Amino acid sequence: MSEAQARPIDVAVGILMKPNGDVLLGQRPDGKPYAGYWEFPGGKVDPGESILQALKREFVEELGIEVVSAQEWCGIEHVYEHAHVRLHFFISREWRGEPQSLEGQAFAWQGTVGVEPLLPATIPLLAWLDKVRYQ
Repeated sequence: MSEAQARPIDVAVGILMKPNGDVLLGQRPDGKPYAGYWEFPGGKVDPGESILQALKREFVEELGIEVVSAQEWCGIEHVYEHAHVRLHFFISREWRGEPQSLEGQAFAWQGTVGVEPLLPATIPLLAWLDKVRYQ
C-alpha cells in the first residue's frame, strides 16, 4: 500500500487573521513536496500532541510567534501524490510577536489572495474564508 493510501496524516493549519481581514500565507521551501506553492502555515501533529498544541508548536518553529488563542474552523482531507492528509484549520486573531522566516520560507499578508501557485487543498478554502473575514 502506498503512503498516499495509508491512514491520513493529521496536520494542524493556522490562519492568522489581522483585524482588516488580511491572512498570512507562506511559500513551501525548496526540498519539500510542492516547493514554491503557497499555503497556510502549519505542520504534522506529533504523537501524544493535541491539534492545538501542534499548531502552537509549529508557529513557534516556523514563524517565531506565540499563538495566544485560536478557534477551530474546519477540517478537510486531501490526497496528494506523496501523502493523504487530514487538515485541521484554526483561525487565530490573537498572537504575540511578528512573523519571521525561521525556515527560509517566503510569506505574505494577503487580503484578496494574489500569490500563485496555491497548494491545491488551500484553494477551496479561500471562498469560505471570505465569508468569515468580511462579516
